[in-house]
Formats: sequence, C-alpha cells, structure tokens
Amino acid sequence: MRESFGHHVRALRTRRALSLRGLAEAAGITPGYLSKIENGRLPSVDMARALDVALGADGSLLAVLTVDQLPRPAQLPLAMSGFVGRDAEIRDLTAALERPDSKVPLIIAVDGPPGAGKTTLALHFAHRAIPQFPDGQLYADLRGHSPHDRPALPGEVLADLLRALGVPAAGAADVEHLAALYRSALAERRMLIVLDNAADFAQIEPLLPGTGRCAVIITSRERLSGLTLRASPHRLTLGPMSADESLALLTNVLGKERADREPTALVSLADRCGRLPLALRVAAERAVTTPDYDLRDLVSELDSERLDVLGVEDSDVRTVFSWSLRRLDPDAARLFPLLGLHRGPQISGRAAAAIAGMPQSFARRATARLTHAHLLRAVGRDRYTFHDLIRDYAAELAHREVADTAAAVHRLVSWYLHSATAACHVLAPFRFDPMAKDELPTGVHPLAWTSDDAGALDALRWCDAELPNIVPVIQMAMDHGHYKLAWQLPITLWSYLLQRRPWSVWIRSHELARQAARHVNDRAAEGWVVTNLAEGYRRMGDLTQSSRLYEEARALRAEVGDRYGLAWALAGSAFLAADLGHDVEALELSDEATRIFVEYKDFQGQALCLMTRGDVLRLRGDLDGGLALCGLALGMMVDIASLEGQAQLLRKMVEIHVERKDFPSALTLLTMAVTTARELRDRWAQAEALTRRGEVLVELDRRDEGRLAWQDALALYDELDDTAGSRGVRERLAAALPATAARPGTP
Repeated sequence: MRESFGHHVRALRTRRALSLRGLAEAAGITPGYLSKIENGRLPSVDMARALDVALGADGSLLAVLTVDQLPRPAQLPLAMSGFVGRDAEIRDLTAALERPDSKVPLIIAVDGPPGAGKTTLALHFAHRAIPQFPDGQLYADLRGHSPHDRPALPGEVLADLLRALGVPAAGAADVEHLAALYRSALAERRMLIVLDNAADFAQIEPLLPGTGRCAVIITSRERLSGLTLRASPHRLTLGPMSADESLALLTNVLGKERADREPTALVSLADRCGRLPLALRVAAERAVTTPDYDLRDLVSELDSERLDVLGVEDSDVRTVFSWSLRRLDPDAARLFPLLGLHRGPQISGRAAAAIAGMPQSFARRATARLTHAHLLRAVGRDRYTFHDLIRDYAAELAHREVADTAAAVHRLVSWYLHSATAACHVLAPFRFDPMAKDELPTGVHPLAWTSDDAGALDALRWCDAELPNIVPVIQMAMDHGHYKLAWQLPITLWSYLLQRRPWSVWIRSHELARQAARHVNDRAAEGWVVTNLAEGYRRMGDLTQSSRLYEEARALRAEVGDRYGLAWALAGSAFLAADLGHDVEALELSDEATRIFVEYKDFQGQALCLMTRGDVLRLRGDLDGGLALCGLALGMMVDIASLEGQAQLLRKMVEIHVERKDFPSALTLLTMAVTTARELRDRWAQAEALTRRGEVLVELDRRDEGRLAWQDALALYDELDDTAGSRGVRERLAAALPATAARPGTP
C-alpha cells in the first residue's frame, strides 16, 4: 500500500521542524486546508508546487501527486505468442521474485549473446509477473548495442520514464536531479521496470529505483560487472536452448504433423541453428512459407551456406535473414535493403516510399509485409524501426546489391528537404525564403499541410517526430555525396528551430552543413550556415562565439555578393551589439541591414531592425522614443501575421515600461505576450513572459498572483529542461513572501 501525498507532506514538515501553521504561511494556504491535505485530501497541482517549494522538496511532492492522479503505467511491449522452453530460467526468475521483502530493489540481470532471446524471455516473464506489481510497469529500450550513433543517454531515458509517471521534467540535462525525481516518483510504489539492451553499468545506474518495493529486469549483451559492486543483482546468463526445447520451438511453429513427418531432419535443423531461439524461429518460418519444401532440403541449404549459430559469426546472421528475403514480394524485397540506409532511430512509411521511389500505397503494403515477416517492427502509427542486427544486415545488403544507393539517398533526403520546406512555410508563412531548391526526383512526393491552425499543429508534430532523424539524415546525405542537400536541410528548418530551440540538433546540424558547404567550396552556402550558427550561439547566451561567427558570416556574404544574406548577417550582428550594450554599432549595423531589406521588400527584416533601433534609444535613455519605434515594429509584425515577431516586440516593450516604472502597462503587454507565445506554441517564450509577469505582479503588490505565474513558468522550464530558467524561478519563489506575510491585515 503506497503512502499518501499527505503522508509525504507531514514527513517533510516534521523533518524540517515546521509547525502546521508555519508551513501553511510559507505555502500561502490556511492551516485548516493544510490539515485536510495531510489527512488525505489531494491538492491541486499548483498547490502541490507551492508546498514543494515551501518544503524545499525539489519536485518530489509534485512527483508523488502526479503519479497518484494518473492511471498506472503499463508500458510492457507485447510478449511473443507461442513462447516455449526456458522452463529452468522461468523457475529461477520466479524464485528470485518471491524473495522476502527487502530494503533494496530486486535487480535481475539477463545477459547473453545476440539471438539468445534475452528480451523475449524478459517480456514473457514480466507479463507473468504483472499481478505482483499493482502500481504498473515501465519499459525502456536503452539501445546499448544498436546502429544508433550512441546508446540512449540516462537523462533521455529518465525524462521518458518520468513523463510516463506524470512528472514534468522531460529532457533535463541534470541527470542527478532527474534521478532524484525518478526515485521520488517510485518511492512506496511496487512497480516492475524493464531496462532492455543496456550498454554498460554507467547507463543504468541512474535508472535504478531506491526502494525495495520495485523490481528491475535488465537485458544486455554485456555482463554489467559494475552491478555486482553496487546492487548484488540476481544474474541469469542465456545460452543455447536444450535439445528438447529447440525441438519444441520448431514443432510449435511448424505444427506437429509437419514435425512428426521428418523427425531426423527436425533434429538436424535444430543442430544447424545452434539451438538459438532467433535462428530456430526464422528457420521454422521459412519452412512454413514453403509447405512443399522438405526439411532435409532446408538442412542441406544450411550446410551449403555454412550457418553455425546466430551471434557467433556475422555471415551466419546474413544467411538466416536471406531466407526471409527470398519469400518476400518484389516491392518488399526491394524496400528492405533500402531501409537499411536510413540511420535514424525510426522511419515513417512515407519516408520509406520516398527512398524506394514507390507510391505510398505500395510502400504501405511492403512495410506491412516486412513487419509480418519480423524484418521490421512497428513502433507507432506509420512509423517503423529495425532490430539492430537486421538493420545492419539490410544496410550491408543495400551496399552489396542495390545498383545505385546514392540515388535512393537522394530521393530520401530530397523528400525530407521539401517536406521540411512545406512544414516551415506553414509555421512561418511570413518568412521570405530565397533559397533555390532542386526539383524533386521522380516518384518522390513530399508532405503538405493546410495553412490553418490545424495544419500548423500537424506540421509542428511532424518536425518533432523527425527531429531525432535530422542529424543522421544530413550525415547520410554527406556520406553519399549529396552535399547541397546536406547544407540546405538545416537551413530550411530554421523556423522550426527558432520555435523549439533544440540546441544540440541546431548546432550539430549546422556544423555538418558547414562541412558540406566547404566540401563543394560553396562560400555562399557557408555564409548562410555560419549566420544561423551565430544566431544559435547568441540565443544560447554564448556571445563571444556568436560575435566571432557573425564577423565570419558578414565577411563570407560580402565576399560572394549575397546582399540579402548580408542583410541577415548585419541584422543578427545588430541584435548582438544591442545585447552587449554597444549602441553605436547596433545602430549602424541595423541601418545598413534595413536598406537591403527595403530593396527585397522583406517586412519582417525591416521590423526587426526597427526593433533594434528602439533598443538603441532605450540604451540611450530615450524610453518614449524606444517605445514608439517598438510599437511601429509590432504593428508591422501584426500586418505580416508573425506571432514570433510579435512575441519578441512585446517582450521589448515590456522592458521599456518596466524601466519607466509603468507596471500596469507592462502587465497588460505581458498578458498579450503569454497569449501570443501560447498561440505560437513557443514554450520558452511563454515561460519567459510568465516569469516577467510574476515579477511585475510582485511590483504591483499582487504577490499571490505573482507566485502563480512563477509556478506556471517553472512547470514549463522543467518540461524544457532549462536548468537555468528553473533555477531562476525557484529563487524568485523562495525569496517572495506570501501576501499575508508582506501586508498583515490585508484582505
């Protein structure tokens, strides 16, 4: 029986030697209401945050509340049907699970070679154990041995697990903080956690719960020796199945009549497969799809291909997979190796159609056939992934047998480029795009979205889903000689990057783009890329790096005579100069940029330069003049329907009103800024506006409202993994006194 939210509040209050009244005053609630909470009443999320801050619980109370309010997680993937064998291992795991209660969690480590069925066994056993874990099950694929550039980072996995538990802390870089929230969310709960395909002990250590009511099943190709030093795990090493179990598995797939017809060949088939479950199942499926094919013929084919055991020699894995390929229809057989070229974590059905140059209906049937043949795995609506060994085999097959892999990659990356163009046009229709793109290859049909709010939301969701693929796709383009596509893709995604601010993808994608531009000696392209890099570093707060890159960008764009590109390099340099307080330089740069923007009739650029002029007047003390210019710029942004620009201008105008001590006017604009950021779906802009709103409300002596604004901002910063933003808001909350304490007797 897990402890209540009120129990945790009372325990923390007692530990900090706070009276009921003292905590109530610190959290801004009445003692009577706090007493009801401690005796079982669930508070609102905002009240839970207030108590968390007052008690210095660092998110643990919110974790407890959100888990209490959500349905229990049930993340276990579907277990394999027709599971046979491994009776001794199941008995061993069952005995481990039935141990007496302990103060430490039960950790089961399942290791062994590829193809031994580690995941299959773990999921089969986990499903059997579900009744013993009433608070739910969590699952994570750690990608320890996979084609990905790297295994899953502990922070990424913790963020996903916390989201499943209802804790808003996704993507945080501070792994220790996330791990503490994770342990808090699991405290006093009996949950089963499956950590699949671990790379090493360092990866899984932050993912282990801290209390004895949970159990963890870890699968890995590594022994994970570090576990022994810290957790005393129950170990289970899987090897080949027994002879009887291997025959039982083959019989289960083939059917008893077929198996009984060739008993000697059945034994030989099990032996040739090394009695490894994956090889056994693939061989049996091959026989099922060819009912007129004698098992002894299959054994002879194995002998001629020199198949030993799966996971010992790579050539044997290729041979086993080739059996399935021979039974595919032409479209599926052609698609399979091409999919191996895509090195991102997932691929959509439409991207699959693009890489093969086939109609979407054909690709849909082909992916369904590959999924049915267990060569591809569905991971969401129209999204697929490979088992790591199968992906490797598919990629090798593509390079060995596909006549023109460069053409396939060209189709795929062109599809990404033109789909991204359509998405970003819907996200920012006001933005002028002078970049000439090559025509689409034959048979490639990019995505398109409607220009309304629903279309913009769908486009944003597509960009979010494809974000993990962007860097691998750019690298794939470069590996196959498509350097123009490689540098154009991150440039095309500019509007999305501005809205979501995925810093690592922003910087890495542009670093690769610069390499691509340099490879083909395209100085104009390099100038564009360097400008975007400079702005990325400016927004991240690295003004020194931004200054160096903006200087390079101006030189590059002047060198090649790219006047429009030079305008943006000048405008960005002006933004940076204003950030640094260099008013004269900011004015000169913005004026020069404005002249070029006027030539090109780019109203967004003109409005931003007008904003910079307003910044300059503010720096010089002319607040009225600065406000007037920013107001004109805001009107221009409204005319071109740029929510992004409106959000920027509103923030600038708020700062001027604050400097004038005109807090009511600042509050009015902040309300507009929050609404605009919400419509834009820019959570950073929304968090920034809410933080400033809280400060202005406190200045107006409306402290309770200010705290609520800060609590909303804190939730957003936590979701965004903005450690600095979260820390700043927490400091404000800790320093702010409740209204009742600040003004005794005030109603």
